[in-house]
Amino acid sequence: MSLNGSLRVSAVALIAALAASDALAQTKLPTIMVGHVHAVTHSHGGKTHTHTLYHTHVIPAPRAADRVVVPVAVADANDGFDSSAQQNTALGPRIDYPAPPKEMPSSSERFFTGGQVNTIPSFRPGEALEVVPGLAVTQHSGEGKANQYYLRGFDLDHGTDLALYLDAMPLNMRTHGHGQGYSDANFVIPEMLAYVDARKGPYNVEDGDFSNAGTIRMQYLRKVPQGVFSTTGGAFGYGRVFGMKSWEFAGGDIFGGGEMSTYDGPWIVPNQARKINGVLRWSTGEENNGASITGMAYANRWNSTDQVPLRAFDLGFSRWGSLNASDGGDTTRFSLSGRWAQETASYRTKVEGFAMHSTLNLFNDFTYFLANPVLGDQFRQFDRRTMIGGNAYHTLKFNLLDDKESELKFGFQSRYDDIRLGLQDSVQRVAYDTVRNDHVGEGSIALLTDLKTRWTPWLKTIVGARWDYYWGSNQGLQNYWDSPLIPAFGQPDFDPTNPFRLWTGPANSGASNAQLLSPKASVILNPFDDKTDFYLNFGRGFHSNDFRATTQRFAANEIGDDLGYVRVPKNGLLSPSTGAEVGVKTRAIDKLESAATLFFIQTAQENIFEGDSGNTVIARGADRIGVELSNHYRPLSWLAFEGDVTATHARFRGYDKEQAELFVDLLQPDAFQWGAWQSNAPGNYLVNATPIIATGVLELGEATGWFANFKYRYIAPRALTQDGFLKSPAIGTVNGRLGYRWKEGWKLQLDVFNMFNSRSMQIAYGYGSMLPTDPLFQACIGAISAPTTDAVCSTGQMGVVGHPIEKPSWRLTFGGPLDFNPATTKGLDLTEPFQLVKFWE
Repeated sequence: MSLNGSLRVSAVALIAALAASDALAQTKLPTIMVGHVHAVTHSHGGKTHTHTLYHTHVIPAPRAADRVVVPVAVADANDGFDSSAQQNTALGPRIDYPAPPKEMPSSSERFFTGGQVNTIPSFRPGEALEVVPGLAVTQHSGEGKANQYYLRGFDLDHGTDLALYLDAMPLNMRTHGHGQGYSDANFVIPEMLAYVDARKGPYNVEDGDFSNAGTIRMQYLRKVPQGVFSTTGGAFGYGRVFGMKSWEFAGGDIFGGGEMSTYDGPWIVPNQARKINGVLRWSTGEENNGASITGMAYANRWNSTDQVPLRAFDLGFSRWGSLNASDGGDTTRFSLSGRWAQETASYRTKVEGFAMHSTLNLFNDFTYFLANPVLGDQFRQFDRRTMIGGNAYHTLKFNLLDDKESELKFGFQSRYDDIRLGLQDSVQRVAYDTVRNDHVGEGSIALLTDLKTRWTPWLKTIVGARWDYYWGSNQGLQNYWDSPLIPAFGQPDFDPTNPFRLWTGPANSGASNAQLLSPKASVILNPFDDKTDFYLNFGRGFHSNDFRATTQRFAANEIGDDLGYVRVPKNGLLSPSTGAEVGVKTRAIDKLESAATLFFIQTAQENIFEGDSGNTVIARGADRIGVELSNHYRPLSWLAFEGDVTATHARFRGYDKEQAELFVDLLQPDAFQWGAWQSNAPGNYLVNATPIIATGVLELGEATGWFANFKYRYIAPRALTQDGFLKSPAIGTVNGRLGYRWKEGWKLQLDVFNMFNSRSMQIAYGYGSMLPTDPLFQACIGAISAPTTDAVCSTGQMGVVGHPIEKPSWRLTFGGPLDFNPATTKGLDLTEPFQLVKFWE
């Protein structure tokens, strides 16, 4: 084929592709007027006459679900940033994803469509949120427990300072049995997401509890133009089936979807994770002008291989082994939510309501034989809750000072949790005592307002505030005979006939309340052109503390030297933070979108993980300062790059007196030789704060045909103790995807995880534990003659405790249109992916 012939073919293909792109970009088709001529014949007066009559028919614009859409071939050069959203790389049929907001109040806020979220392979549902720059999502205990989150130098545990919402329902659980802010995203179905709106920092008046580091709002689709069904099989016993479809019903649309999955993992004790999950929604109208009612149901059970001391690996213990084969759990979640919204030229109104019931049973063993050298340290945490709440917002649009476009918002948020939760010591999932058993009722209301004003074409301001009021009560349900045993004088530990017990339930009951006023402000400037924006943001945020900490008078799992109660200070219910950032976002370079943000966060208190209690404890405040860079580049319709890096300097403020006292005890002659003092010195390193998180993404492919995606994620080593003596290993993993999409809507894809067999730790902690093979264990139980102290025996053998990244694994997915009418089902040419392009005429 000649060069001129090649150019002609390329030009024709380009014109056709651009025509298809223009047709696809028109998301709302106009009303069509069709005119034509009729010949009309009639008789009167004994004569026949024929007239010609011209008239028109009005053809209304088709519904989104009925539109015939041509697949995208080449994206418009001006809209290249949205190409992955337009292509819908996740599913075969095209979905009308919402357009991103025209203007965002900060340089760090990002909006992602469901198509963008599903472009990159994710090992578990929560990892789909790693589309948010700077966010790392990991797991350390089975496939049903909430993920571990890291963002902006926060070890967010399971969500303490990262607010997650789905369809306006808060996912963070207050006063939770496992940890404050526990946020389980395992029930989220990524393919059903319409969009993800990610905000960093507490700068929006709608963002309250748990929003210190940021807020992520997920929204499900309202309908799909065509049903989808897919099935996945993979390594280590992975299997999944998924489907979703829409129907017209009662003047609206029913949208349903669900999944079932299984997974064993590479562990010697298989995960045996079994999950079933479903969503059913009726909606009418659009998101900003319509109503919806949604029901969700989810159940999951699993075994877990918890983190293991790295010193065990040096003794030949398998990286995939478990120190307690009975660890694991089960959970359920059922919810019903509703939404009504209306928008006109002069106002917007939105009302939301939700009710949710959830359960969790969790069996963990983090310290092995530190607290109980005979029965082991397994414990059960349980949580049963019913949550109800609602939000209402009304925004007035008007001109301030005659010509300044303005919006004044008023809002109300409410929530009430009825909670049964507790902590028990257990053996092989059988509880033998109860450390805590509480009935907590906790409620909150918030009033909020803000004023947005465009003063000039290049200057816009947002000023607002929110007022939060929290109240509640705690009733201790622990009874005397279930409370932990206290070793009596002259009696062995854990003697079942011992009548002395640590009964603190009634003494730790009570009621409390708190309130907080949080100002917010943002300034957006674009003084040069509409391609570059500058941002200034300030706001006060907060997280609530476990309500039990506000009424507790005595330690529930600690006794004094006289075998009596140990007094503990009460904590406040609300812990505020102050955040500020300055940033810039630009499209000055063609097809490249870049953002740079310098941020500062100061917290009044920190919640940190404590290994020997399996929970989070309240620590002194900290400061974080950091920089965040993000870049999205799509030079061609079939080629895109994403590069993000967040670097944070995080340190505690003040001095930890209790840690200093422990350090002195560990320096005593009988304790010194065990070396625990090396990792227990007082310091200011913020435990598990990530100094650097970086990601790189490469996307290849069009809407149909071959496609591929690769993602690299890096987490730098981080301090695991205050003195920085123990550090985690760095984490670097690569995931990849290769697949083919047919024009009929079918898809075949292969996902490969941890492609280069990283042997790092998915999660790491630094704390004391005990294994029977530890010389310290033998010394503390008197099996060998070696000097020890109570301080060193209660601290345990210090070291890094980690959960390894899974071995390289693969998952193969095949899916396509879900159509119950065989007459409309299109055939599939399975040889199409292997047909070579011919370069001759």
